[in-house]
Amino acid sequence: MARAVILFGHGSRDPLWRLPMETVAARLRAQHPEVAVRCAYLELDAPDLATAASDLVAGGARQVTILPMFLGTGRHAREDLPLLVRQLEAAHPDVAFVLQKAVGEDGRVLDLIAKIALE
Repeated sequence: MARAVILFGHGSRDPLWRLPMETVAARLRAQHPEVAVRCAYLELDAPDLATAASDLVAGGARQVTILPMFLGTGRHAREDLPLLVRQLEAAHPDVAFVLQKAVGEDGRVLDLIAKIALE
């Protein structure tokens, strides 16, 4: 697949923490079977970003969109993740890596959370 998406989260020792991210990944796969989708984690979980990206590139991905699954843009999203993406670009120079903003910076997500809060 030429196009791929990595849902990137912090990670946790609690396996139930992964369920929402994996559910988003499953829905994305069902809606867009032509797009390869992986979850990746900064720490405490596997795979890490480099492993997920390498797997996708080995499968033929030439454009990889990385979506930070963070509500806010803290140090991990501001500093750690851009560094990891630069390392990916150096390791895979023929692949376009697109780093999106954290999901919590999207007004649509914030509107939905506000709507849910009022239910």
